[in-house]
Parts: sequence; structure tokens; C-alpha cells
Amino acid sequence: MPRFHHGFARLRSAACNTLLGLGCWLAVGAAQAQSAAHEEVARLLRAGLAEQAQQKAEAGLATQPNDAQLRFLKGVAQSQRGQSEAASATFSALTQDFPELPEPYNNLAVLEAAAGRLDAARAALETALRLNPGYATAQQNLGDVYARLAGRAWARALELDPANPALQPRLQILQQLPTTGAVR
Repeated sequence: MPRFHHGFARLRSAACNTLLGLGCWLAVGAAQAQSAAHEEVARLLRAGLAEQAQQKAEAGLATQPNDAQLRFLKGVAQSQRGQSEAASATFSALTQDFPELPEPYNNLAVLEAAAGRLDAARAALETALRLNPGYATAQQNLGDVYARLAGRAWARALELDPANPALQPRLQILQQLPTTGAVR
């Protein structure tokens, strides 16, 4: 996986872990065959077999095109395969079709942040947190986005006022933030 500056590896790995840990997120009332397909796709993703996971998800979606969990897992597989645009399209479509689900907003935010679109990432994370105020991963990701936005603002301020003694220490603090985090 690509590494991101100022904590974005943590943002990406936390989101991917969230993606994989959602085995029950939409399982209420799901048919056993659907549940088996969800479990198989999630297992393939955990095993690092994103291409096979995507194929399995697409096969399931051929018969159940509105299965939100399979669509979500397909987006995870696309992301793991480096298909950022396709994954963004998948997560964006999920936010349109299932606006009550916070997880697609979180994962969309990860992709937006990786592309440097921090304002879009912030907005997606704020939506995820409005939907689920207790969503710790989205809260952590929002903190990472705010830190990166602060870094950009302070770097620009330093360009405008190189003699400002308060700016360099702030930038140094941001540079000391871990760039990787434990998978949760």
C-alpha cells in the first residue's frame, strides 16, 4: 500500500481494516448464500487476494446488484488493487444509494486524502461522523486530515512570513507524527 505523509498510512490502514471488519454491518436479514459470499470475499481480502475478492464480489453482484455489503467489499478490493478511481466511484455510488451508511464515506475520504483532496476528505469524514458519532476510525481519520490541513496552512504562512518564529516548531511537530499505525 502507498504510504502517506503526516499519518496517512494510518488513515489508509485503519480504513482498510474497517472495511474488512464489517462482516455483520448489513447482515441482518441477509440470505445465507449472500452471507457466505460476503464472508468469502472478506476472507480473500484478508488473505491479500484482492483480484479474486473483486471477481467474487462482481459475480455476486451480477445476481444481487443492490447488495450494499458486496458493493462495499468490491470497493475495498479495488482500492487494494490500486484502482483508486474505480474504488472512489464504487464508494461514491454507495453514498448515493445508501446515504445512511457511514463506512462508504470513511473509505471515500481515505481515497480523497490520498489524492490530496483534503477538503473533500474532510467533508466525507464529517458526514460519516454525523451518521455515526461513535465511529472512532472516522474520528481518527478526521484528525489526520485536520493535521495535514494545518501543515499546509502553516507551510504557506511560513512562505509568506519566513521570520515568524512560531511556524517552524509547529511544522516540526507535525513531521514527528507517526506515518504508520497499528491495524485495528
